[in-house]
Amino acid sequence: MTTTTTGTATPTGTTPQATTLPGVVGTAHTRVEGRDKVTGAARYAGEIPFADLAFGWLVLSTVARGRITSVDTEPVLAMPGVRAVLHHGNAPRVETQYMGMMGPPDPTSTVFQNDRVPHLGWPVALVVAETSEQAREAAESLVVHYEQQPHDTDFSGDRPEARAADGVLPGVTEKGDLEAELAASTHVVDAEYTTPEEHHSMMEPHAATARWDGDRLELVDSNQGTTWVQGELSKMFSLDPSAVRVRSEHIGGGFGSKGLRAHQVAAVMAARVLERPVRVVLTRRQMFTLTGYRSPTAQRLRLGADADGRLRAVEHRSVNQTSTVHQFVEPSAGVPRVMYDAAAHHTANLVVPLDVPTPTFMRAPGEAPGSFALESALDELAEKCGLDPIELRVRNEPDRGPVSGLPFSTRNLLGCFHEGARRFGWADRDPRPAVRRDGRWLLGTGVAGASFHSGAGPSTALATAEPDGTFTVRIAAADIGTGARTALTLIAADALRVPVDRVRVRIGDSDFGPAMLAGGSMGTRSWAWAINAAAGELRERLALGTDVPPEGITVRSDTTAALGALAQKERHSYGAQFAEVAVDPATGEVRVRRMLGVFAAGRIVNPLTARNQLVGGMIWGISMALHEEAVRDRATGGLYAADLAGYHVATHADVQSVEADWIDDPDPEDPVGIKGVGEVGIVGAAAAVANAVWHATGVRHRHLPIRPDRVLRAQGAGAPRA
Repeated sequence: MTTTTTGTATPTGTTPQATTLPGVVGTAHTRVEGRDKVTGAARYAGEIPFADLAFGWLVLSTVARGRITSVDTEPVLAMPGVRAVLHHGNAPRVETQYMGMMGPPDPTSTVFQNDRVPHLGWPVALVVAETSEQAREAAESLVVHYEQQPHDTDFSGDRPEARAADGVLPGVTEKGDLEAELAASTHVVDAEYTTPEEHHSMMEPHAATARWDGDRLELVDSNQGTTWVQGELSKMFSLDPSAVRVRSEHIGGGFGSKGLRAHQVAAVMAARVLERPVRVVLTRRQMFTLTGYRSPTAQRLRLGADADGRLRAVEHRSVNQTSTVHQFVEPSAGVPRVMYDAAAHHTANLVVPLDVPTPTFMRAPGEAPGSFALESALDELAEKCGLDPIELRVRNEPDRGPVSGLPFSTRNLLGCFHEGARRFGWADRDPRPAVRRDGRWLLGTGVAGASFHSGAGPSTALATAEPDGTFTVRIAAADIGTGARTALTLIAADALRVPVDRVRVRIGDSDFGPAMLAGGSMGTRSWAWAINAAAGELRERLALGTDVPPEGITVRSDTTAALGALAQKERHSYGAQFAEVAVDPATGEVRVRRMLGVFAAGRIVNPLTARNQLVGGMIWGISMALHEEAVRDRATGGLYAADLAGYHVATHADVQSVEADWIDDPDPEDPVGIKGVGEVGIVGAAAAVANAVWHATGVRHRHLPIRPDRVLRAQGAGAPRA
């Protein structure tokens, strides 16, 4: 960590006095911006006013594969209010061969650069008009001609073109003789598990407004990292990063989808061409095509254990689809690399290129679908071994990283299981399936483990002592609904040793300097590290009796060196999920009556918002287990019912008693003790529900979602899978 200071001591100011206060980190606080949000004072990206604003509306392809042969622009340009139609024949050229924060750009975002159409809903034009209504009417009137080609959107795990691929994790890891250990095992599970295509559908649609001031670009956007988007745009438009400012103050949900997308780039292009601000807002239906999704997966698990239930062999092979223009790997097979060890341990992530949009990160990428498969297979193994599912996991608790061999920074997964079992009443469970009833309902309970990586990215922060005795902290963080702004305020107040009401935290502006994005459960941990360093340095300087000049005293921190000095370890948050379900065998209806999650997720900064995050993740896990499923039409290559009427998610009727709590688990190497809570709540939740459905019915469901028709079909057939 390095710090720099600005401002000089003068006799004109006063020195803010730090007081000895009990720490506020770890105490419940309502959101500092809560009143603004509930009163409408907080403005989101699509609401911020600009003078002389024009509106763009994207036109998406109506074929799933082919070439654009012509675009009939003249009739549309003659329509009222229309100012431009951008397409591959006239749009500004941009750089497409660069390496960004996440690797090379997805061509979906580098819009209008050629005539190729690689999937249905590919952006083919942008119509810009004086009002959004005029832009929409004109966009819907634009005629685009195509040379249509045969397409293929048929995903399955046995596609011969499936290939191993590296992503955020290595594609393949291997140790030991898998076949020999399986042959020597007393108990073996060999099964395939599938998860469907799933979509993030946050309340706030993606929106961006671009404005050029000479050669300086300003983008007001809804994104998960202003530094991220600034870096991508500067490379794409061949600008110095200092010539790009990205602002994103309030975000109505992100879940992995709000990075660089087609609408931002199209807005920047149009603003350059028209020399005026241009706003592009995606419709809900367009979001199902243009903003990424969780790929369907087909996962094969082979587990072998000795007579005592100790694993000898673990194989996890996961296949996901990707687009033909950009590779995205859903690292589902990475889960056992952290959770359980064996003498033979083989994992592989594979991809199948299809004529579909590119998948992307979605809350707990890899871990959410991967844990469903692994934790379901462990439940099956426990049944074969005649062991309680928790006892099986206890017997297979590793002391080092199963693949890396690295020590764990902290690992209290067993503490989560033990505390959760106590609170859930697990000891009273009859292990026999299909024996408990409540009237017409069959009752069952299930459990699953969870983990999610705990990392941190280099970040900078600015802490300023103001002449009036208050403090301002500036950092290019993103609060995507998690309560990060509030957590950072508490961290700054403790670091400065002043009351919370003397601290103002400003976020969401790339001009504040580089900072980690909100993703991978790393945001608050990364930003807190930088804020703690800057605020601590500022407090020490003020303790020397330095007077504050009119411009204030500012300290800047940079955590790059501190993070680079950390020893290599396995760093993760952990959790144990418990679920009780009721199943109606006559209708196939499944209800989750109660759910409990106990987590070891580092020091909890704000219990109020942390609990909201964990409970929200668990509810999403219920939704994943029972409802969410995007289905593609083979004939068109598009989704059936790409909207929130046709894409089912859990509602209030599906959520009864959901509780989340945690055990003490600070990270000793983090200055605040943080790990991360944003994603671990969903991990293991779907498996816990599926395992509970087995316990209720005696029938295994290896394919999500567990729909009523699948329950009925399985109950009627008495088969081990639906």
